[in-house]
Amino acid sequence: MNRIKKGDDVIVIAGKDKGRQGTVLRVVDEDHIVVENVNIAKKHQKADPNRGQGGGIIDREMPINISNVMMFNPVTKKGDRVGIRRLEDGRKVRIFKSTNEAVDV
Repeated sequence: MNRIKKGDDVIVIAGKDKGRQGTVLRVVDEDHIVVENVNIAKKHQKADPNRGQGGGIIDREMPINISNVMMFNPVTKKGDRVGIRRLEDGRKVRIFKSTNEAVDV
């Protein structure tokens, strides 16, 4: 079970975007994720008339290492570590380490 999934709110703890908060748009692989409005790079894009795309310089979110982000805990309003706990019925749930509350309700 992954500790960070698509749709989670995260806060960046290291790098040029330290302190910024965003939503996970996609998980690239087990070590990289793409976060909304974080790690923006300029991409020079050629026009493609078959797809109806114009050319120019566009801003694009690039992957960031998963170790540079923490889950945002809405209770404490801070970044928090995430652990995995098995319930009595055998299901696995993600929990915040500081409050021992389930992430997914």
